Amino acid sequence: MGLPSVSVRLSDSRSVDRLVVLISGYGSNLQAILDACASGELPAQVTAVISNTPDAFGLERARRAHVVAIAKPKSKAQDRRTYDAELADLVASYRPGWVVLAGWMRILSAAFLDRFPKRVVNLHPALPGTFPGTHAIERAFAAHRRGEIDHTGVMVHLVPDEGVDAGPVLAQEVVPIHPDDTLEALEARIHAVEHRLLVNTLRGLCVKREA
Repeated sequence: MGLPSVSVRLSDSRSVDRLVVLISGYGSNLQAILDACASGELPAQVTAVISNTPDAFGLERARRAHVVAIAKPKSKAQDRRTYDAELADLVASYRPGWVVLAGWMRILSAAFLDRFPKRVVNLHPALPGTFPGTHAIERAFAAHRRGEIDHTGVMVHLVPDEGVDAGPVLAQEVVPIHPDDTLEALEARIHAVEHRLLVNTLRGLCVKREA
């Protein structure tokens, strides 16, 4: 049995309309952001898309939308904090109000996060406190097969530190796992929720509010 969805609005009244999106792969959540910006559903502008993976398809999505697309890979020899500091300089040059991690597959250190306090937003395909890290959908499906859970979900949260998928929650929504589900079917439903929840949350962050 599924549980009702929960959506939490951030109480901050700032209006911010510049986004820098960090990705590592296919970029379907990036596409949802780009589409929402183009349609006016999301009152924001993506000023740059940056990937640590040079051949990430998400970079092509950015180019097609006439958004700056930058590959910023980390070499094996490069110190992690040095890379993160360089990445922070690059991101800051586009003057983002919010930095959005939409499928970014690296844990960011304080060398990055301290530059954007309370302004880094992450999307994760699981509910708070469950299945942190990679392969969250696959791990939830395996737990369902073992009879341990009948639902999973999606959350959007702030990233204050190096904790993995553990920052203050901005929004969350339950996704039921049906008895006859396949992994592919569950993935498709979760991705659909991701796209909607991320755009809705960003809209809440970007819309002007009177003090």
